[in-house]
Amino acid sequence: MNLPTHLKQTIVLTLPLVAGNVATLSMSFVDTVMVGHLGARELAAVGLGGAIWMTYTLFVIGMTMVLAPLISHLTGEGKRSEVGVLVHQMFYLSLLMGGVLWLALNSSQLLLIWVGVEPDIIPLVMDYLEAIAWGAPMFALFLLLRFTGEGLSLTRTTMYFGFLGLIINIPANYILIFGHLGFPQMGAEGAGYASSLVQWLQAISIAIFVWLNPAFAGTRIFERLQPPNWKEIKRLLHLGLPIGISVFIEGSLFGAVALLLGALGTTVVAAHQVAINFSGLLFMIPLGLSMAITVRIGNAVGRADMAGVRNAAKAGAILVMLTQISGASLILIFADQIAQLYTNDPAVILMVAELLVLAAIFQIPDGIQVAVAGALRGLKDTRVPMFYILIAYWGVGIPSGYYLGRHLDHGAAGVWWGLIIGLSVAALLLSMRFLHLLKRPVTDFRGETSV
Repeated sequence: MNLPTHLKQTIVLTLPLVAGNVATLSMSFVDTVMVGHLGARELAAVGLGGAIWMTYTLFVIGMTMVLAPLISHLTGEGKRSEVGVLVHQMFYLSLLMGGVLWLALNSSQLLLIWVGVEPDIIPLVMDYLEAIAWGAPMFALFLLLRFTGEGLSLTRTTMYFGFLGLIINIPANYILIFGHLGFPQMGAEGAGYASSLVQWLQAISIAIFVWLNPAFAGTRIFERLQPPNWKEIKRLLHLGLPIGISVFIEGSLFGAVALLLGALGTTVVAAHQVAINFSGLLFMIPLGLSMAITVRIGNAVGRADMAGVRNAAKAGAILVMLTQISGASLILIFADQIAQLYTNDPAVILMVAELLVLAAIFQIPDGIQVAVAGALRGLKDTRVPMFYILIAYWGVGIPSGYYLGRHLDHGAAGVWWGLIIGLSVAALLLSMRFLHLLKRPVTDFRGETSV
């Protein structure tokens, strides 16, 4: 299969993933914009609460992501009928992760106090987190079926249910945040309950969809639930935990930035939330590419096609550079207009415009690191990337942000430069790892994990 064919097939896989990811994150965008009209205090609360929610849920997302490369390997090897057995074992882990996520969200107050968040914001943040926590178990089960579809190259499933969530979230937010149809005005707490409702409806709907959709035929997902197979669960943990930890570490970089800024005042937190929220929307494009790259490389490994692995990687690299340069240009051209979408507060708008310039800078390293991470997952290489990401983000990025922002008093801009430094180091280390692995024969990647 030549490079142009890989480019075409990667785009076909990526577009539904990007659309679904954008729709999913648009719920956060909608929360931010709608709550922002109640004032900077509510905007800051949803910003901090959203950062904590995203940081915690990224571990669940990362753990469940392991399904995509494993299922793509199975389909590449012609073993589609074994998909259901794999999904059943991940089901038990998903139930456990959903319960732990609920508990973690409800126990976040001590974290907020410890990092020095302004006391008057903390009750609003906890209202939001306690409300959204009710959707946590269903969120984990939704991810289970979402990544099953992605591993089978049925990426439109992600798109369908991303948009379903957004369609439900907008009116639910309007009713619960502002108080309509007999409901009281609930502000940030209302945004949390609206998100929980979305997660329940998404999980139920995707289960019905997968059950009835002939595209999932032959996978045996809805045959009798298999009892726990501890050997298979151990294998899932062996491969999935490093991915979950890696994604959590990356997300914690952004969550830590929000918490570092929490002590700098409501205006700073609100401005950061706006800038990072819009940047997050753009990030859905390279994230979708990363997921498609995982599947494309996983299929090639399953076919024992090393040339296919290389071409899939080249196609991903070309596409991610195009998307990231375009995203950076968009931010630089429309920084003021982007800020005004979120808020009417002049002080917040001014700071948002400054932070968006830095957001444009980190588009390139951020896109590279997430794309290469997806390529490594396609090779089932999970442990070494985990350590590289730990070094880049917690060893370099967060300390740099703290030193520049808090110690040298460069404020929000200094903390954001820490983001840029951490992402750049991650992009470099992961790229070096992938280039090193390309020198190996494809048979090295067909076992449980790469070493």
